[in-house]
Amino acid sequence: MIDKLIEVEKRFEEVNELVCNPDIVSDQEKYTKLMKELKHLTPVVEKFREYKKAEESFEESKMMIDEGGMDADFAQMVKEEFEQSKEDMERISEELKVLLLPRDPNDDKNVIIEIRGGAGGEESALFAGVLFRMYSMYAESKGFKTEVLNANETGLGGYKEISFSVDGDGAYSRFKFESGVHRVQRVPETESQGRIHTSTTTVAVLPEAEEVDFEINPKDLQIDTFRSSGAGGQHINKTSSAIRITHLPTGTVVECQDERSQHKNKEKALKVLRSRLYDAEKAKHDAEIAGERKAQVGTGDRSERIRTYNYPQGRVSDHRIGLTIYKLEQFLNGDLDEMIDALITADTAEKLKAQGEEQ
Repeated sequence: MIDKLIEVEKRFEEVNELVCNPDIVSDQEKYTKLMKELKHLTPVVEKFREYKKAEESFEESKMMIDEGGMDADFAQMVKEEFEQSKEDMERISEELKVLLLPRDPNDDKNVIIEIRGGAGGEESALFAGVLFRMYSMYAESKGFKTEVLNANETGLGGYKEISFSVDGDGAYSRFKFESGVHRVQRVPETESQGRIHTSTTTVAVLPEAEEVDFEINPKDLQIDTFRSSGAGGQHINKTSSAIRITHLPTGTVVECQDERSQHKNKEKALKVLRSRLYDAEKAKHDAEIAGERKAQVGTGDRSERIRTYNYPQGRVSDHRIGLTIYKLEQFLNGDLDEMIDALITADTAEKLKAQGEEQ
């Protein structure tokens, strides 16, 4: 581990010099890339230097104890310093193991979230609307920007499906564990008998793919225009501004009808298509690395039931980590940090365990 940390520190110093080079500063793409690298290297190097300081104190106090010849009070002070330094080294060493875990290359990316009604008909569509509101409020609390890409509304204000982007540094790292089936238990707004129903809604979180991440051959696309339908204003059914793009090699279909402009709808649809295809490649790659799957909290599989929202008891339970929070109202108002932090901690623990088994 120490050899790896020495390499990281060396790279940190190299990057620090590079970002001060006028030629680099004038190249926006290179400069941005290096600043991102510097941002990730900094906490590791700071922690390593903290470790070296504790190690130096440990060696000094050990040498003094070995030499002896001190009065009782001073000897006690040196012994305490020795024990403290030893504890600090052990603690920092564990923290460094976490910092050295391979980073998810998508963590800094923006995301596209797709929510679809599942089992439960209209009630499922209404809960899709609740989840959309929840994620929008959480994104706002983090200073992220949201934009609806496509929405298929129902008559009662729910969504058969809705896709939206969340833009902000580290958006994927905060939302990536939300993929899967979300189950709700409540008395439906459409139910007059007061019976508790169970319905499900599916969430997919896709890292937003840039053109450099996933290139699409225009020859592989079939692009159709059609008239928008559903709620949306007077332009509905008057202009063919809605776009449907089919990726012929995979059969992936994306629709976008949220904008009045055909050009804007096409732009949004391509953004979703690129991210879906990138996510499919990512899932295929992950599946090929057996150990990687074991070191994750859940697989991100959309068929996996990950969470239950129980209205009568005011609780939300995550089935992957066995955590139940009795603050359903706050949770649905976007207070997700406690759950998300617990999922990240559990995922880190699984990866550390897997790393230990490999060594």
